[in-house]
Amino acid sequence: MIEVTDIHKSFDELKVIKGVSLTIPDGEMLTIVGPSGAGKTTLLQIIGTLERADSGSVKFDGEDITGMKDAKLARFRNRNMGFVFQFHQLLPEFTLEENVALPALIGGMKRPEALRRAGELLDELGLGERLNHRPSQLSGGERQRAAVARALINDPKVILADEPTGSLDSYNREELYKLFFQLRSSTGKTFIIVTHDETFALNSDRVIRMKDGLIV
Repeated sequence: MIEVTDIHKSFDELKVIKGVSLTIPDGEMLTIVGPSGAGKTTLLQIIGTLERADSGSVKFDGEDITGMKDAKLARFRNRNMGFVFQFHQLLPEFTLEENVALPALIGGMKRPEALRRAGELLDELGLGERLNHRPSQLSGGERQRAAVARALINDPKVILADEPTGSLDSYNREELYKLFFQLRSSTGKTFIIVTHDETFALNSDRVIRMKDGLIV
């Protein structure tokens, strides 16, 4: 369970988050929607420990992670959280298999084991024949599926996705959302997704709507 309590965040004089609190139970598919500038991505980044709040707290299974030192927080994030971004963020110089294995290698897994695990995940997501391809050799939908595999490599408890279908066409957008629901069903992981896609949002377990840095 994730507990967010009275989070505030500003960038210079701009107040982006103005006192947000919410609880996210294990296994929930939560979507966060709202207009541009509402604070959705900043909230997601704070929950995912990519950004620090100015005040307030984030607890993960009862542990307050707000005040963790950077190195400890990085280890915590690597073990417990997987990320899928609007643009896949795959490294162009590495193969698909190597890209997916990177978080496991960072976490200390031996290279042969990390590559084996990456290959298994890619195969499960329909990319078993693409292991040695570079990202530039793949379609947009394939690149995002590879990004999902990378998010799963360390078996995290939570998957956080920021507009994961924003760069995809309608077919691949639908396929990616089907994949999210399948993964939630098969793994029981918690999904927190920022999206402008109202159709997907309404099919999730719960929708959080934000405006001007607040949950409305």
